[in-house]
Formats: sequence, C-alpha cells, structure tokens
Amino acid sequence: MSPYPPIADHGMIGDLQTVALVAADGAVDWFCAPRFDSPSIFAALLDQERGGSFRITADHSDARVTQLYLPDTAVLVTRFLTAEGVGEVVDFMPLDAPEIATDRHRMFRVMRVVRGSVRFTLECSPRFDYGRAKHTLTLAEAGHSAVFTGPGIDLHLQSSAPLWTDDDNDVQASVTLQAGETAAAVLTTCATGAEPPEPLTRAAAEGAWGATVQFWHRWLRTSRYRGRWRQTVNRSGITLKLLTYAPTGAPIAAATAGLPEQIGGERNWDYRYTWIRDASLSLGALIDLGFTEEANAFRQWLGGRLAAGGTVSGEPLQIMYRVDGDPKLEEEVLDHLEGYRKSFPVRIGNGAADQLQLDIYGEAAFAMMESGGIAESGGFEGWQAIARVLDWLSGNWDRPDEGIWETRGGRKDFTYSRLMSWVAFDRGIRLARQYARPADLQRWTATRDEIFLQVMERGWSEKRRAFVQHYGGDVLDASLLLMPLVGFVAPKDPRWLATLDAMDRELVSDSLVYRYDPSASPDGLRGSEGTFTLCTFHYVQALALAGRVDEARYAFEKMLTYANHVGLFAEEIGPTGEQLGNFPQAFTHLSLITAAMALDDALDKAEAREL
Repeated sequence: MSPYPPIADHGMIGDLQTVALVAADGAVDWFCAPRFDSPSIFAALLDQERGGSFRITADHSDARVTQLYLPDTAVLVTRFLTAEGVGEVVDFMPLDAPEIATDRHRMFRVMRVVRGSVRFTLECSPRFDYGRAKHTLTLAEAGHSAVFTGPGIDLHLQSSAPLWTDDDNDVQASVTLQAGETAAAVLTTCATGAEPPEPLTRAAAEGAWGATVQFWHRWLRTSRYRGRWRQTVNRSGITLKLLTYAPTGAPIAAATAGLPEQIGGERNWDYRYTWIRDASLSLGALIDLGFTEEANAFRQWLGGRLAAGGTVSGEPLQIMYRVDGDPKLEEEVLDHLEGYRKSFPVRIGNGAADQLQLDIYGEAAFAMMESGGIAESGGFEGWQAIARVLDWLSGNWDRPDEGIWETRGGRKDFTYSRLMSWVAFDRGIRLARQYARPADLQRWTATRDEIFLQVMERGWSEKRRAFVQHYGGDVLDASLLLMPLVGFVAPKDPRWLATLDAMDRELVSDSLVYRYDPSASPDGLRGSEGTFTLCTFHYVQALALAGRVDEARYAFEKMLTYANHVGLFAEEIGPTGEQLGNFPQAFTHLSLITAAMALDDALDKAEAREL
C-alpha cells in the first residue's frame, strides 16, 4: 500500500448532505453515506489496507500532480502532467434538491486529456461500515457497471471504460485517452434494492457538471463580501456550505473522524456532529456575508433544540448533536483500524456529548441576538424556551464544568464558561427588552452583574497580570480572546491589553496561537498538540480591535500561507507547518471569515484617518 498522504493533501467535494475527500493522487480516501455521520464506505485515510478507497490516477511513473478548484465552485480538478501528455480528473457531486434528505447520492469522476495522451487507471475498493462489513459484487455482463452491496446500502459504479473484478470483490479499469477525449465513472449510493441509476451518457455527465457549476456560482452571488481577501473568503464560505446539512441547516464541525492532533497520539476525535458553540458563533458571520437562508435554517434548528430538551446530559442543551437533532452520540473505538499513520485509537461517536459545558448557553443567546430576531425561532413558544433556559441558568451558572476544550481531566471553574454565561444573560436581557417579551429581568440582571464581578475578581490573576483559564490558576487560555469580541471588556481596557500582552509572550509562536499549555494545565490526555488555527484568527481580530492593525494584518497574511493548495484548513498547525486534526474544519473557516471582515473594517478606518 502507498504511504498515508499528508492530511492537507486533499480537496473536498459534496452535495450538502455528505462529502468526499479526494487526495492529490486522485484517491477518494474518505466518504460516508448517506450522511456526514453515516458509516464510511471509503476510509483509507484511517487505514490504508482496511479502509477502502476509490482511486483514479494517471498510469505514468513520471506524473507530476496538481490540484485546484474551478473558481468559485466545489468542482475539484486533479491534473496529471506527464511527458506523454496532460490529463485531468474532474470530481463533483451534483446537488439534486439538497434540502430533502435522501439515501441517493452521486459522485462524478470525469477523465479528460488536454494535451498528448494519458493512460488512466481506476480501482474501486469499498469497505462498508468502517471496514467491518463484507460486501457482495454484481458485475454486469457488458462490463460497464457494477453493484457493491453492503449492509442496507447499494453502491452502483458506472464506467465508460470496461470494468473487471479481482479476488476481493473489488473492480478495476483502465483507459487511454487522446487530447480532447473524455471518459467518466459515476458512483451512486442508494438503499439496498432501490431503483438503479439511469445509464451513464456523455450528455448526462456534461449536464450534471454544468448544473453543479451553476449552483455554486448562483449561491456565491448572494455574498456581500467585497473586501481585500475575496477569493479566500469565498473559498471559506463554500467550505462552510459544504459542511452544512441542508435538510436541517445544521453545520458539522469537520468532515472527518479520527484524524490526530498529534501524529501517533490519542487525541483523535469524531467531528462529524453539530456543536452548539461553533454553529452559534457562525450565525452573525453568515448574516454579515449575506447568507440569510443558511442563518435562518440554523436558527430554526437551534430553536428546536432549545424547545426539545431531553438531552443525554439532563441539561436544557447539550454541547453537540447529530445533524438531525439526535442527542445520542455514543463513543466507540474502532479497534480494527490502525489510524492515520498509526495514530490510535480511532474513535467514532463522541463521549464529550454528555459533558457539562456552561458556555453553550451564552453562544446560543449570542446567536439569537446576532440573527436580528426571534420570531422565526418559534414565536412565543420559542421565547418561552429561551426564557426557561435562562431561568435554569440563573441557578446553575456557578458550577465547575469541563470547559470549552472538552478536557477529560475533571471539572473546574473555567473563566470562559463564566464569560459566556454573562453573555447569555446580557443578550437575553437585550432580546426581552427589544421584543417586549415577558422575563424575570430583575433576576437576570442581578445574575449578569454577579457573573461580571466574579470574573473580574476571580478570573483575573494579579500574579500574571492577565485573565486566566480557571479560577485559582495561572494558566493562560486563548478562548478568552473572545472577551472583547462579545463586549465583556473594551478592546483597549487596560486589563485586556495586559492579557493580550501575556498571550503574546506565552501562547503565540510566529503568529500561531496555542489553545493553552497542556503541561501547565493537564487535560487528562497524553501527548501534546499543535497550534489551534481558529485561535490564531481570533488573535487577529483582537489585535485589530486593540489598534495593532499592522500586526493584525501581518499575522493574518502569514496564517493564510498555512492553507493547503486549495485553500482549506484543518483544526491545527503542527511544529513544522503541517496540518493536523480533522479536516477541513468548519469553525476554522468561520473564524477566517470573521477575522477578514474585522481586519477590513480596521484597515478602512485607519485609511480614512490618513485622508
């Protein structure tokens, strides 16, 4: 088997219900269906031998490979440059009524030659249910279609080149194309025994390609961003859209599960779920960009969670859900998979779902306030749900919890949790007054003020001259970069500027920002981690708001150099600049967008002052 590609050596395609990662060598090595959080069909990214893949590549030993997106789309082009010719594999997933949940998903892989002659080879080796389930294979007599049958799912492969099988019930094909010629392979997932797909024709492939390009161009035209980093912001916007489950409006944290935060380490989590925190903080940015349809869809989803209750943890909200709102995310270890570059264990599900993280109520209230209204979130019943949550929080905010980083080292009085509890009451009070809704404003106001004073007294360390991670400690924490962003302190408050200076000295390395120091604040896990990309973008915002605009711009521009070849970011950046953790990570791209907008605003103001 070939060695594992770098995490960053991938592009992503999708249809707003699931996605596939395509490695720079032409291999689809991550694909789950019918949903983001469904069992995998291809997972070679987690085990090259047992995971399964769908590879189309140029059969030329001297091939040099590049990869790019068609501009402003999610159509991915992998180019093979050889001495004999130049060939391309164009990958995309059509978006057929994405707002309607379905078992049927299509992946088009179009081979074409633009110069000379290129021989392509195809290998399709599905491994259903994370490689735990066997499959059967039915190969049509004509040799141009095959059906792989796994547990509850059929996988149809149609190819313009003849297919043949091997001893593992996998299929292969090869075709040599001249300049101007094309061939195609289409993968279709559906329920077992469902109607097979229509025959593959050139006209069908070209029509699907054109419709996919048109969808993305039409969608991106709704963006209002006209700032200095338009191409970068557009790519991040498309990435966020790809990671949002259209039937419910719920965005997932990342496309993958089990990719390590440290090679060989145990920090390997499943991010294919919707975090209340991440999704809520994205709402304002979506509205600022002009994507009101996505913002309204998530607002309704969030309103549903507020009204539903019934979480695994027993609290009014839990920190994460499946995209359909299911709160059950039982964690298990896939012992049969070796993990990316032997980074074990590989986990699916997420045991942190039942943790107590009190900050999520602040992010939920922040989302409701930023979205400009509450009527669409359930009317009077929706407001009652919000009020019940805040009434509950009035008696529960002053409890130790696991904190934003989902540490497994025990509960503490985390400053960030108190900060966001303050936000919950501050925004709840504003909503009640703005919309004249019934609320216990006297109690909410008293609680808000009590939290503020407590953070100022116990979250501040005179020894460090900084706000710290938890009460009674001296550890710095990059989550507190949100203090000025949510209005808890002014961006140039002396205490805040001192905190920012302390973070500069301890958490910032060449503009890259660590979440915290695990050696100084043990989190119950072995090993270390890289710098946290979303924290770096929050740092850019904090610098810009503090008036350090030139530093902010330089940090932002340097951060952009860590993007992969098609503009995507994982969760973390390692010591030598490699991307680590699940990929691509939605919240990273969200924080990039908010940093770009904040920096544009600061630069515009600075330029206006110079006139």
